Amino acid sequence: MKTGVKSVLWSAVALLLLLSIAVPLLNVFTAVVMMVPTAILYTMLSKRAFTLHMLVVYVIAVIVLGPPAIIVGLFFLVPSIVMGHLYQKQTAARKVLTATVLTLLAQMLLELVLFDVLFNMSLLTELRKLIQQTVDNLNSQGLLMNSLSAELTESYIQVLIHSIPMAFITVSFLLAVITHAIVRPILRSMKLSVPGLQPAKDWMLPRIFVFYYLIVLLVDLATPGNNNSFFTVMLLNLVPLMRLAFSIQAMGFFFYIADQRKWNKAVPLLLCAVVVIFPPLSLIGVMDAGFPIRKAFKKP
Repeated sequence: MKTGVKSVLWSAVALLLLLSIAVPLLNVFTAVVMMVPTAILYTMLSKRAFTLHMLVVYVIAVIVLGPPAIIVGLFFLVPSIVMGHLYQKQTAARKVLTATVLTLLAQMLLELVLFDVLFNMSLLTELRKLIQQTVDNLNSQGLLMNSLSAELTESYIQVLIHSIPMAFITVSFLLAVITHAIVRPILRSMKLSVPGLQPAKDWMLPRIFVFYYLIVLLVDLATPGNNNSFFTVMLLNLVPLMRLAFSIQAMGFFFYIADQRKWNKAVPLLLCAVVVIFPPLSLIGVMDAGFPIRKAFKKP
């Protein structure tokens, strides 16, 4: 199939995904892969051709949906361009993902500011109102415990709002990883060389991370959880993020053992699912990063 035909088809996919934002529920799933067609187009086309394709896509989308198409489209377009540009430069996959995650994070934070400045609307305030309204509705229907006091409800809302940075980081990470996992094999099928991540069996956090993790845990235990200081909010987000990092380390450990013992590929995948379901197993990742336990499983 010629490049021109492929680019038209991927532009059509980008348009369909953009139009899908008007469909409730479906838009949640399509948002996950929204960057895929644009990242592919930027990598395979010249900048001029890419601009022309995107202009056509956005003009049609705006005619059909109006201004929301531009707002959503630009949000996913910028990180797609960053990813495609780094693919063209043959940048290591780790750096591509890092740059894409940071771009998505910066955009999310910028949106919080822009909504407040341009539309005089605080997304955090609106989120608080939405959570409070949901809790009130559940209370009125008798679906919550009668013992749930207003103070406890406020504390719950505060925790959710303080967890927004962690949510932003997690969403950015997942969008970048999923997009890379889909785009790379597609580009390779087009005979375009795109560096991949290290095999899972080689994943290894620096040993110093264990020391940092212990410090964070000790500080978290010593810090009162009933205040709204910046330090408390930082810990509220930092602890689960570090636990997530060691969960990924545990997954790498399982793949290492499977490689050394020649296990079926399904075994480490099942073990990874167990780690996701039971987060305390991230302790395996802590031990793997802090101690040379892989030597015990290494082939003689």
